[in-house]
Amino acid sequence: MGRHSGGSPLAIEPAEQRGLAFAKTNCDGCHAIGRSGVSALRIAPPFRDLHTRYSVDMLAEALAEGIVTGHPTMPTF
Repeated sequence: MGRHSGGSPLAIEPAEQRGLAFAKTNCDGCHAIGRSGVSALRIAPPFRDLHTRYSVDMLAEALAEGIVTGHPTMPTF
């Protein structure tokens, strides 16, 4: 998580707060979104491991332009 300059290590920037709220609302039901823990859906990779499966540039583009996937259980954003 982020840190406001000169602030508490637990304080996060507004953009990070929005991203966390989005992930909790839309992703946490299947993916582990924290620094530890397992995904609720076994085949859903934890967010912390996505960079090992996909390039960071590809992930950034997918998140910016909308995620579309081939499997029916993952919503399209």
